[in-house]
Parts: sequence; C-alpha cells; structure tokens
Amino acid sequence: MKETIKSKVIDFMETSSKKSFSLEEIAEGLGLQAGTDFKTLVKTIGTMEQEKSVIFTKKGKIKLPQKQILLEGTFRRNERGFGFVTIDPEEDDVYIPKEQTLFALDGDTVAIDITHPADPFKEKGAEGKVIEIRQRQTTQIVGEFSLFSDEEIRETQLYGVVIPKDKKLSGFRVLVADEGVRPMDGSIVIVEITHYPEAEYGMTFEGLVKQVIGYKDEPGMDILSIVIANGIPTKFSDEVLAQANEVPDTVDPADFPNRRNLIGQEIVTIDGEDAKDLDDAVTVKRLANGNYFLGVHIADVSYYVTQDSALDQEAFERGTSVYLTDRVIPMIPQRLSNGICSLNPNVPRLAMSCEMEIDANGTVVKYDIFESIIQTTQRMTYTAVNEILEEEKPETLVKYETLVPMFQTMAELHHLLEAMRKRRGAVSFEDNEAKIVVDEEGHPLEIVFRERGVGERLIESFMLAANETVAKHFNQKKFPFIYRIHEEPKEEKMRRFIDFASILGIVVKNTKGSVNPKTLQSIVEEVSGRAESLVLNTMLLRSMQQAKYLEDNYGHYGLAAEYYTHFTSPIRRYPDLIVHRLIRSYQNNSSDENQAYWAEEIPEIAFHSSQMERRAVTTEREVDALKKAEFMADHVGEEFEGVISSVLKFGFFVELPNTIEGLIHMSTLKQDYFHYFENHLALVGERTGITFKIGQKVRIKVTKSDPETREIDFELLDAEPVAPIVMKDRQSKKTNSRRNERETVRMNEAKGKKDTKSKKKGKKKPFYISAVKKNRKKTDRKK
Repeated sequence: MKETIKSKVIDFMETSSKKSFSLEEIAEGLGLQAGTDFKTLVKTIGTMEQEKSVIFTKKGKIKLPQKQILLEGTFRRNERGFGFVTIDPEEDDVYIPKEQTLFALDGDTVAIDITHPADPFKEKGAEGKVIEIRQRQTTQIVGEFSLFSDEEIRETQLYGVVIPKDKKLSGFRVLVADEGVRPMDGSIVIVEITHYPEAEYGMTFEGLVKQVIGYKDEPGMDILSIVIANGIPTKFSDEVLAQANEVPDTVDPADFPNRRNLIGQEIVTIDGEDAKDLDDAVTVKRLANGNYFLGVHIADVSYYVTQDSALDQEAFERGTSVYLTDRVIPMIPQRLSNGICSLNPNVPRLAMSCEMEIDANGTVVKYDIFESIIQTTQRMTYTAVNEILEEEKPETLVKYETLVPMFQTMAELHHLLEAMRKRRGAVSFEDNEAKIVVDEEGHPLEIVFRERGVGERLIESFMLAANETVAKHFNQKKFPFIYRIHEEPKEEKMRRFIDFASILGIVVKNTKGSVNPKTLQSIVEEVSGRAESLVLNTMLLRSMQQAKYLEDNYGHYGLAAEYYTHFTSPIRRYPDLIVHRLIRSYQNNSSDENQAYWAEEIPEIAFHSSQMERRAVTTEREVDALKKAEFMADHVGEEFEGVISSVLKFGFFVELPNTIEGLIHMSTLKQDYFHYFENHLALVGERTGITFKIGQKVRIKVTKSDPETREIDFELLDAEPVAPIVMKDRQSKKTNSRRNERETVRMNEAKGKKDTKSKKKGKKKPFYISAVKKNRKKTDRKK
C-alpha cells in the first residue's frame, strides 16, 4: 500500500506545474483527506524523507530533490591518485581529486558530477567527483607476490598479497585467495580480479593467481612485467604460428604474371645495422627532362596476412610492434617479418610500389601505385650511406662505387623535398636519438646518441613523399580510406607555448586565434643551437595534439601536409597493412558495394590502431624510465650539468645531456622560501628574488634513483644567474593564500604526502589482516 502511495505522490509532484506542496495539497490532489488515508500518507511522506526521495523546504513545504545531472566519460588515473575524465575529445578533461575518484582505475567508464565548473577567466578547468563506475577496464593485474605466514593464511583464508607493477596502481594491493595457482614468494604473477576496492575496505583488491610469469630477479623480468601490465601479448598462439609456418620461404616470379616485374632495377634498402625486418627499398635516378624518378617499394605483407585469417586478427589486436631497450615485440611472427616479408638482397620479393616523378620544386608531377616483384641489389646501412655522402670515406666509396652516383642523386632529391616541406611550413625538431645500451642481463651500461645524418633523413623524405602521394590519390578518388592525421593545436595550449617562448626572448606576432606551422617552424629555428632548444622542442611537442588514424582526411599539421597516410611500414604497423589491402581491393573491385564495406570497416580499424599505438608508446616510455632510473642508481652521489626542463609548484625538473630527468624538490631549496608563478613558469624567492625558470643551466648532484618507482631525485649545487622576474604584486603570501583547494591538493599529491590521520601509535598487524576480515564475509556471499 505504501509503495503505491509513494508512486502516486511522486507522479503527482512530477506532473504538477508547482515545485513545492503542503501536505494538505498532496492529500487533496490524491484524494487522501480521510483520517486513515491521511495518516498513511503522513507515514509514507516520512519514509520518503528518510529515503531522500522527497525533501522539506525551510517553510515546511514538500518537494522533489533536484535530479543529479551526471556526465559519462573515460577516467585516466595518475600515479599519485588523482585523475582526469575525458567526456568529449574536443573538450578539456575534468579534474578528479584523489579523494573523489571512488577508486576508479585507468580506462574505466565512469559517471561524474561537476563540483566546480570551469573558470576560463582564471584559466581553471572543471573539477568533479566520480559518482558511479559503469564499466571496469582492468580485469587483470601484474605484480610481485609475497607469501603470507602460516598464521596469516589460517586467519585470513588467503595465500598472500600482490603489489602491482603498474605505477598507476600505486598504493593498491591485491589479496590472493588460497586456491588455484600457488606461486612462490617473490614470483611475478598475473592476478585475475574477483573483487574491486570499495570505500569501506580501502585500496584493496581480491583475486586469483592466473599465471606465474617468472621470478622477480630473473634477467628481463622487470621489462616483461611492464609489458604484461600494459596488456601487450608476448607470445603468438599455436594457430597463428602454424599459419605463419605454412607461408613459403621463397618467391617464384613465374607464379605472379600479373605483377609488374622490377627485377633488374638498381633498388636498395637503407636501414640501421641491427635491423632484421627490411620493409622498404628505394631507387632514384635523374630523368632526361631534369626531373627526378623516385621508386619506393614496400614489402607486400598483406599478400601473406590475408583478411580475417588468424594472422590478420592477431596483427589487428596488436596494432603495432613494440620496440624496447633489449627486445622487440613484433606485430607478426618473425618467420614472416624477418623472412619472406623482409626485402633481403638478391632474392625476389613481393612488394607494393609507388613510383613518382618529382620536379625541381619537390612537387610530384606523375605517379603510379601498383603491385610488383622486386629484387634488391644491396643491403645498405645508414652508417655506410653517411660515410659516402657526408664523410666521403675512401674505403666506403670504393666498396660501393657502382652505387655512389645513385646515392648522390638521392641526396639531391632529398634536399629538394626537404626545402619543399620547409617552404610550406613543416615543423622540424632537433631529433638526435638516445639509446639505452644494456648488457646480457638487461642492466643499462650507457646512453648513447645517434645524430641523424643525411642517410636517415633521405629515407624519411622518400617515405613521406610516398605516404602523401598514396593519401592524395585515394582522397581524390573519394574512396573510403584510412588517414594519418595531425590536427591543429588547441588555442589555449598554443597560447601557453607562445608565452613560454616569449620568456626565452622569442617574439611571436599575430598570436590571436590559430597559429600556422610556419610560425612554429620559425620559433624552432630561432632557438636552434641554444641550451634551451631541447626544452622548447619538448614544450612544443606537449602543445601539439596527438597524431592518430582516422577515416576522414584532416591533413597533417606538423608536416604541413594536406594529405597523409601510413603506407611504408606494414611489417610493424597495422594501418600500413590495411592501406596495402585497400590498394589491392580497389584495384580489383571499385564497386559501390566494396566501397560501402570499407566505409563501415575502416573507422573501427583506425580507432583501435590509435589505441594500440598509445599503448605501445606508454610501454616504451615506462621501460625507458625504468632503465634510466636503474642507470642513474649507479651514479648516486655524482655531479652533472643540466638544464631546467619544467617548473612546477613543488619544485623543478632538470634534464641532463643524456636525456635523463630528475626532480629538485622545493623542500630541498634552502636559499629562500619560493613561490610559483605559473605565467612565467618560474619559482621566485620571497626575500632574495632568486629565480629558477625553464632553460636555466644548473649543476646538480644525484641523491636518489629508484628503479622500482622510476623516480630520480637531484640536489641543486649551483645555478646560472638569471634576470629576476619583476612582479606588479610581489606579496607572495597573499598570492599563495588565494590558491584554491584543488591546487593545494595537487601539490600535496605531487609531494607524495601521506595521510597523517591513518598513522597510529604502537605495533599493528599488516594492513591486509583488518581488510580481509571485512572483505571475507562479502566475498563469501559472492561465491
């Protein structure tokens, strides 16, 4: 009866034009004025108030509570506990403080409530709290297993605890059930989650050990743990390997009468010394009309990795090969990537070719895209080509004397293409590559640099030309296609970058609205050669939007290219393989039905490929951070020169010439009390005016380097004097007091402050004992 009256009350209030009602008005509206009915109504309203389905106003009127408007998005967790939710890729993310995350994990789909709207006038983004976790992304966790004592096992009915390897799960623990796989203490394991953290139980999961990966001290286990924690498969299934083994080892040109046979042409591969999968080859010559002929020939992986096969499905899932310090996790089995798909010298190979005629302005005036059979005449290295073109090393010139004229012509064409890209505004970064050299045990020995010479750059120029030509061809055909796009930077990010450039003395005109690539190009060139150039390049990269794959052509901002795709690396990138498949598909069948099929397929391929690229980049960065921290652990106590690379509220980071970054925390700066001025990206001493800002040269000492947390700490020894920052209002204490609560929370999180409320005196049992006692009943109910 009460439930019926409750429904009638809500329906009456919702359909009425009034917002609030007296009890008598509701009784009259529902015809419940009689004594017994009215008493029942009064009791029902009382229950509804307790349930918060109605509320009373200050004047005693009854009204419905305002419905909470929730927004759904994807949560991205920071290792310090706070996070951001992406509602719309075109809008700024919503900041979620640590205490408002509801224990959401990275990638979870969540519903949030906005607690503090964005304030564009103060350049503050929106802040919110997670109300509901609608879909969990994380179902497994990789970590180090610690075995419980016999007493703890008896008391908790659990076998041990796992400490996650993923830094974004810092502070979490996984309690392992006393059933299933029983790993040894110190094992690295994969745990399947059976219970997620809740407010009542704290940062505690429960789960079952699904697989033991190995022991923590085994060589390479540190990298393997990161790889598996990021969900990257390390082995191919038996079905995939069996299918790869069925592919023949050789190509007989007679079996391919419909392919254009280019065997006999002077075609070479140019790669690094340690490259094993040679997927691109080139040839260049000067034509009688003064133009250049460029042939770019790419391994036809799509011929062997057929659509919807086990090989294809595996390549799609992986999306890309992953390149780590001491290993490569390939997209396709090595029998293909290093064998029949590799353009090894003096053996026939299937290829997808793009031949271009290029004029003196670097413009492609003619082109042809087709299936081919090639046979490379020489396997060249970047080192050898650089020795020919830059060093003119006599022994190398003699060794490759028949090919030297072609390499010289390649250099001419490269310079034409480079000049063309510069004219249209392509942004070129200083991009010396740093490589971490490790021993057989995986321990880092040194960090070496390889400056990109003309050999590396000419191959890049030729690949860019082919990628643009293929993209333009299919765009003009109006066929459904997959593009590699790089959108224009968001205005607010570009504004911040330009403000930063002005701190370095670089004046940028016409900065309102969009900024064209040519303007950015001029900034990079102006700072080139200066100590702060590396920092500025980094800042510019952070200001850019991420390149991604898409079914729509929006061009490539960084390259200042109207059309762009990825055609040249199908061994290691799935989108390139798809581009080859599209070329073949449209050549054989350009019907409306075929176009409609690809129009439906490509969006998912593009989205998934972009996601897998992000995953690979994240994994590569985490491994680099791990090995850099391990490298610097051998140099604790040593002194180095460096440059301030970023300044934050809690201190500043210093980048060393070997690309390693370490933190100098505000608390270690004894000269003064420092205040952070965001618009100048600087810390300024309250009494002395001593200033620390981006690009400033400093001398530091390494005080700590922890491979487990991947954190490196420096101590400041000396700093290059810089001009003090003149402020209109130097009352820093007042400025500090105006900082909002969100900024304070962020600073505290960044400093790694502990919750002092949780500290208790005296000896206490491990955290998991109390957590288990609470969790056990609930878990038993679920079972």
